[in-house]
Amino acid sequence: MIDQLLEINALYRLRAAQGVLGLRKKYGDTRLEAACAKAVAVGDPSYRTVKGILVAGTETDPEPETGDAGAAAFLHGPEGLFAATVPLQIPGEVHDDQGHADAGTEEADR
Repeated sequence: MIDQLLEINALYRLRAAQGVLGLRKKYGDTRLEAACAKAVAVGDPSYRTVKGILVAGTETDPEPETGDAGAAAFLHGPEGLFAATVPLQIPGEVHDDQGHADAGTEEADR
């Protein structure tokens, strides 16, 4: 994990790497290694994530099963993404429900 932190912008991330290494004193090598492995597995190898895992004591918890096999959350396709939920009405076009309202007002006008 330290290699990943220092791979890009090493000077910017140097304090984070030092902080992760400093967690060894309080939590020990075994727990720190497990927390770093978990942070890398979830895609967030940062000091804050590793410290949060250690404080919560979840470094040995198994990964939760999502059951979605990595599928995206939006499964309706591109057509459903921008589909209108209310039918578009063109001015001057009479729909069934509008025709009934017009008939009632015509009778009232007579």
